Amino acid sequence: MNAESKESKEKEKKEKDDLDQNPAQRLRIRDLGLAIGHHRPGRFNAITDVRGVKVGHSTIVKGHGELIPTKGPVRTGVTAIFPYENNIYWDRVVGGAFVLNGAGELAGITQVSEWGLIETPIILTNTLSVGTCSNAVVQYMTEKNPDIGQKHDVIIPLVGECDDSWLNDIAGQHVQAEHVYEAIENARPGPVVEGNVGGGTGMITCDFKAGIGTSSRKLHQKFGGHTVGVLVMSNFGEMKDLRIDGIPVGKVLAPRYEHFRKRNNTFGSIIAVVATDAPLHSHQLDRLAKRAALGIGKIGSYAAHGSGEIVLAFSTANRVPRETRKMVYKMKVILDQRMDPLYQAVVETTEEAIVNSMCMAMDMEGINGNFAPALPLKTLKKMITNHKKYYESESCF
Repeated sequence: MNAESKESKEKEKKEKDDLDQNPAQRLRIRDLGLAIGHHRPGRFNAITDVRGVKVGHSTIVKGHGELIPTKGPVRTGVTAIFPYENNIYWDRVVGGAFVLNGAGELAGITQVSEWGLIETPIILTNTLSVGTCSNAVVQYMTEKNPDIGQKHDVIIPLVGECDDSWLNDIAGQHVQAEHVYEAIENARPGPVVEGNVGGGTGMITCDFKAGIGTSSRKLHQKFGGHTVGVLVMSNFGEMKDLRIDGIPVGKVLAPRYEHFRKRNNTFGSIIAVVATDAPLHSHQLDRLAKRAALGIGKIGSYAAHGSGEIVLAFSTANRVPRETRKMVYKMKVILDQRMDPLYQAVVETTEEAIVNSMCMAMDMEGINGNFAPALPLKTLKKMITNHKKYYESESCF
């Protein structure tokens, strides 16, 4: 073996070592030594730190090799978010939204923008399964509330999508009602499973495997003590643009992945769901959702022409009943002057949620041998360490 071949083999071995597939070795960004932002995370550092919020997944992984339309391989799923544990059709939460770039879909967002209310679970899946998921939510909701469409209003389910067609037989429409029900029934408070799960199973971010990610911030009592949580289904961007807390991770790693085949025509999207227990009215939630887009931009998104950056936000502080005796409901609302800490928290939380979606994801091979490598955590940890040393040395000036 000549020196050049030996060097190539050693390089390949190093790459494999860094792309270890043991799930136990996947760590969130804080476990790698990087605390993004200024505010502290909640107990689980997840959207479920907002009291009452529940998250569940249904993951579908089947087959290997060449694409056989309608047969697979399949790399997709469903994620369900419940704003709180009770019947959301009868006691709705206040909602808002923001669309940075609309090359994507969040079905039901028009009604949220008009009424400022959310009255169904929030479902995340792939682009061509929006209809199936919407139908399944209608079925689920009408089973729980038989008066829907009879005595009371119809519903328009909230279903967000991203394009997982680089890894998944998306046209095969493998998501079925049973998977939506499974995600709904699996919804729990507490820690949230991240990475290659649920709606994020086939998703990619900046050419690395990503998927579902979450984070939270618990504000200091002087800022009201409120909690902000974000969950993302992340599927956007190119490696060269990836930055983590300002560290140019993508530029450093890109030469190492030059020989990897990457998706060139589909740059996906991102759906971000923001939850808070701060008492906000709909317009304030619209404004909060806008700031989540800043967190997306910090990672490296420029909202590309073919990408959809859509943010949904809700507050659990006020439950708006469908009916009351006097048909009058009084809400608590914080003053706009107290919004700044919430804005800062949602930017930090969105950035960290996206990074967690990548840190917790593992390598995945999909249709036609298309491959999405996991973010190399050993290398990333070294970059974080060096970054800290640099700033510590600079602090002496």
